[in-house]
Amino acid sequence: MSTRFVLGMGGTVDYEIRWDPTVLEKLAAEHGIGPEDLDLDTPVDSVRDLVRSLLAFVRDGVGGERFVASSDIVEAVAARFAKEVTLGGTCVRAAIAMDVLGIPSTMHLVSIDDTVRRLLPASVDYVSSAVQDTLDPHLIVQYPAGTRVRVGDLELVAPHPNRVIYANDPPHRELRIAADLPDALRRADVFLLSSFNVIQDPATLESRLAQVRDAMRVLPPDALVVFEDAGYHVPALSRRVRDEMVWSADIYSLNEDEMQAYLGRTVDLLDAPTVAKAVRELHEVVPAPTLVVHTKYWALAVGARATQLRPALVGGITMASTRYWMGDGFTTEDYAATASLTPGTTAQRLVSDVADLLGPDACVVPALDLTGVATPTTIGLGDSFVGGFLAALDRR
Repeated sequence: MSTRFVLGMGGTVDYEIRWDPTVLEKLAAEHGIGPEDLDLDTPVDSVRDLVRSLLAFVRDGVGGERFVASSDIVEAVAARFAKEVTLGGTCVRAAIAMDVLGIPSTMHLVSIDDTVRRLLPASVDYVSSAVQDTLDPHLIVQYPAGTRVRVGDLELVAPHPNRVIYANDPPHRELRIAADLPDALRRADVFLLSSFNVIQDPATLESRLAQVRDAMRVLPPDALVVFEDAGYHVPALSRRVRDEMVWSADIYSLNEDEMQAYLGRTVDLLDAPTVAKAVRELHEVVPAPTLVVHTKYWALAVGARATQLRPALVGGITMASTRYWMGDGFTTEDYAATASLTPGTTAQRLVSDVADLLGPDACVVPALDLTGVATPTTIGLGDSFVGGFLAALDRR
């Protein structure tokens, strides 16, 4: 019997630009940007602000998501680079990843246009709250480790590969709930929740949470609810979503950036005592029945279902690693090839130590050894992890 998956809450059209430091240097020069102008947290109200922000991300080797004042800013910057048009959003990328393994799903969308219709896999059905076609693209930037960008007299060198997202997407920001979502949930075995991070108005957030809560009343009693956290356009609203999801979701999942945001500090992901301490503190801040944390080095679950989720953690790591290695358009054979890889010795020793420190209610799985990948894909890795995680729950 097939598992019935419903994945929410919204998808996007993405402009994935081809990384070109020369173009970024030209943009910085055109807008008179010097090293002192770089700012991770600047409001993005102009092309100049976006370039200031992006250069700061590259300098620090970190990723994130930022709201921009207008889609015109996205269009203006994207026009300077070569780009590919793809689909994004946690539920969409997860559905695409699951489709590679032949697992169908139903998505909840808040916007639609011919690009979405053309790029969605045939196995993916959807319900939608959109009343007309709209296009509000997200700018997706991925940069490699070691890339060099000159800003004035300073040369920036990225210490890590990462990705940054810039968007102004009114349908996604409003996140209207489709009237036929309850019909999709009546027979769902697994319901994925995401995308609340783009809402900026507290009253809108309360309304959407209430609507989803009401729709979930028709879920079968044994349905599994999974929540995937994200970077919030209005950070203060993340606590309200957390307070809702710790009781409405069976599994609360997040990545290292979101873990560090909750803890208010950076965490050495390769030091076992530090990781164990951080996870314990995080589970106090996010007291979900089962907490999942996925990072570039390991993935773990702690709580009620943790030991049952080892196959799902392995599936998530395998799917994200396949995307990192192969990029878009990977196949079942690519997934199988990735699954045959082994973790590095250091990673295996680390997760063993973390598992011992966290105790019997934890499961820790190492990432695969992907050193030597010449052109890694850093876009959508968390979403692909979710797709692989869910695919491993399929009952067939």
